Amino acid sequence: MNEAGTPDRVVAEALSWVGTPYRHQGARKGVGCDCIGLITGVWCALYGAPPELPGPYAPDWAEATGEERLLDGMRRHFQEKPRQQMAAGNLLLFRWRSHLPAKHAGILTGPDRFVHAYEGTAVTESALVPQWRRRIAGVFAFPDI
Repeated sequence: MNEAGTPDRVVAEALSWVGTPYRHQGARKGVGCDCIGLITGVWCALYGAPPELPGPYAPDWAEATGEERLLDGMRRHFQEKPRQQMAAGNLLLFRWRSHLPAKHAGILTGPDRFVHAYEGTAVTESALVPQWRRRIAGVFAFPDI
């Protein structure tokens, strides 16, 4: 197993981003990030360079295109898992509404907690309450876990 991708390392790195201000398209710990930037930043800390860059995107990119760009991207670089098998260190994707593409991401830090970045607040660790759980669109393991 690659030491970079152990669940403990993923969780520790994700938690080290807590408090980073929200910045659309940002990906710098302590400076600013959005949810995609958080995932990219954690990946870079664990593995080096990102597997791919998302390119520029508007805040309403998912609604505007209707494409599953985030879900498709995660499938290219992470191992998809059944929802019942999610564990600390896994990446979670969320849909705001069932008919819309997945648009939000976070990292599970425990059975009922996850780290994420969303507009209007800094990167935070939140409870994975029923309102979040019902929006889960995908669960993924970082490579080599």
